[in-house]
Amino acid sequence: MTMNSVYCSKGHENPSDSRFCLHCGEKLDAAASQGIQPGQTLGDRYLIVRQLGQGGFGRTYLAEDINRFRELCVLKEFSPQVQTAYVLQKAEELFQREATVLYKLQHPQIPRFRELFRSNLYGKEYLFLVQDYVEGQTYRALLDTRLRQGLRFTEAEVRQLLQQILPVLEYIHSLGVIHRDISPDNLMLRNIDQLPVLIDFGGVKQVAATVASQYYQANAGAVTPPATLLGKFGYAPPEQMQSGLVEPHSDLYALAATVLVLLTGKQPSELIDSYTLTWQWRREISLSPNLGIVLDKMLSPAPPERYQSARQVLQALTPPIVPTQPHIALPAPEPPTAATVAVAPSPKPPTTPSGHPSISPSPTWWTPGKIILVFLLFACAAGGGFWGASHLLSLRSGGNGSDDITLQPTPTFSPTPQPVDPLAKYSPEERARKERLGDRRQQLGIDENFYVSLVNQVFWERNPNLQRRTLTDETADFQLRKEWDNTALQVLQKLTQLSSEARRRLGTYGGADRDRWKVEVNRLNVSSRALYDLGDAAFFQQFPEQEGKNFIDQPIGQVWHGFVVDQLNAIAARSAFQKIVFDANTTSKTINGNLKDSAGKVFIADLRQNQFMEVKLEANSQVLWSIYSPTGKYPLLEDSQQRSWSGTLPESGFYEFVVVSRRPNPLDYQLTLTVENPTPTPSPTPTPSDTPTSEPSPTPTPSPTPTPSDTPTSEPSPTPTPQTTSTPNH
Repeated sequence: MTMNSVYCSKGHENPSDSRFCLHCGEKLDAAASQGIQPGQTLGDRYLIVRQLGQGGFGRTYLAEDINRFRELCVLKEFSPQVQTAYVLQKAEELFQREATVLYKLQHPQIPRFRELFRSNLYGKEYLFLVQDYVEGQTYRALLDTRLRQGLRFTEAEVRQLLQQILPVLEYIHSLGVIHRDISPDNLMLRNIDQLPVLIDFGGVKQVAATVASQYYQANAGAVTPPATLLGKFGYAPPEQMQSGLVEPHSDLYALAATVLVLLTGKQPSELIDSYTLTWQWRREISLSPNLGIVLDKMLSPAPPERYQSARQVLQALTPPIVPTQPHIALPAPEPPTAATVAVAPSPKPPTTPSGHPSISPSPTWWTPGKIILVFLLFACAAGGGFWGASHLLSLRSGGNGSDDITLQPTPTFSPTPQPVDPLAKYSPEERARKERLGDRRQQLGIDENFYVSLVNQVFWERNPNLQRRTLTDETADFQLRKEWDNTALQVLQKLTQLSSEARRRLGTYGGADRDRWKVEVNRLNVSSRALYDLGDAAFFQQFPEQEGKNFIDQPIGQVWHGFVVDQLNAIAARSAFQKIVFDANTTSKTINGNLKDSAGKVFIADLRQNQFMEVKLEANSQVLWSIYSPTGKYPLLEDSQQRSWSGTLPESGFYEFVVVSRRPNPLDYQLTLTVENPTPTPSPTPTPSDTPTSEPSPTPTPSPTPTPSDTPTSEPSPTPTPQTTSTPNH
């Protein structure tokens, strides 16, 4: 399928300007051939921003999710050339199965799958997969930019890429998922944290190929399409291109091919010997022996000779340290620096239970140096007397006469190098400060990469003049590093307000989580807006400088998610949720309570259209409250300091009363709700000739008597869908 072709429902290809199919005469829809236009809304939810690309089975669009903060998301369209009832039905079945697999993938370096939905456009049925949008550049785009500048990726950069993306492959492979289509086009460098993200899983193409295959098989005389639809030539291993069979090592082959393309700037076809199927990359670049051996093994033409897991590759990239050769003093390698962090506190060296840096075990006893030393000891004992030998031994034993003697090589032979201490450059004071921060972060169970990104954001916002500059280890940046550490300490203290589970998930929250949370609160007839009000109160108490900012896609937005999920759990546990039920034969209800530490509470009451409601709140001015109608169409109060509201209710259903505190100190409140039924319009006095059409309605009881389950005994009106389309003003 090309961008300049139009297809009829039978799959016939026509020029883009065709009005009728040249093969069967079917009328062609020109609008459909141009795709979905910007400004269109699909499923009453996704506002199309622009088309991102087009492939063999449909287009990809950038869209705004108008139900979720107008977040950007990606819509992947499945629009097969053949539009028949069978194809669409089979496609939907297979896509549902594929969606189940994609939904299992919960990893911060994989765009979160949101949903699968069907839409009718131009009289044709379309299926769409919706995923999170990743803001960044593909490695293909990054490479193209460098090639225009005469540059390529360095060995250090691709090593870092391998170290950061191999754990992602290990994760998906552990779930039985194979990507199938790794290439520079399907790896993105995310702007927010400069981490590689794995995009465009081959599952969509797998479904499309399967649907096409089954369709053609169902038609006599048709030929089954080959499996080469899956994977890109040169990146996918030969057996995948020939038979479609994939294993974890298939992804590892494609990753190694991607690395060589980044290093050389050449396409795979320029690096592969077409006769032997071996890679001739050494004609283009020189790499360290270790990396060269690893890449060769990943790219072996014989699948059994490759690494069989991502873990094996990671281990091969970091081989054990071997002793240095005699008389050769190698400088200690510099610890890697990340250009994306202001200050990235490196992990401490391994420690023993006592807390001191661990010491590597002594080298093997029978080394040449030790043999020579033993010979010297015996020579000293024989020729120089006991003093010579005992003096040599005391040098190792510390001169304390201990019998626990360990012989070491002579200074001529260097011992096994100890691990490089990443904090060695810092003063004892700064070193101790960073160690305390590292200990505290680990105690709180916060991911280190996320922690650094979060502190960087807060630090840079406080120091805009730095323009996100990376801090160095030099003396000139001593005060800035100290400020960074102080910022980190303050941030960690604020994160103690979250539950341990919420802290553990920081860095992984996304749109799919918010979707699940909405479903959970909706079951209690609570809207997502009320839930977000509670989360806002707790979050803004700790980070008031974020109020009014669009932070949802920033590291600090992950913290907001943590506060929201804790409030969700409080609602589910009924500690932050209460249903208002009137006592028998009463029209008023008063509730007293106490809000602790910027907490909040949601009250709901099942009320009827045209009832007259009066509600009063007695509380400190730092207690804000909101009143939401069942559908959210009628704003009553929002984050208000007003202390009363009265009026006729515009619709029936569950009204929400959200009370939140904006102070860390406990605050008391009293909420009084009064509801009166409308007075029936009296019927005119009938004349003798008039016949009443109906009995006058009796005055209804203001509120039904509740049963033990808090359900009114009178028949309630159908519960409207709780408000889910409104969003907080972030």
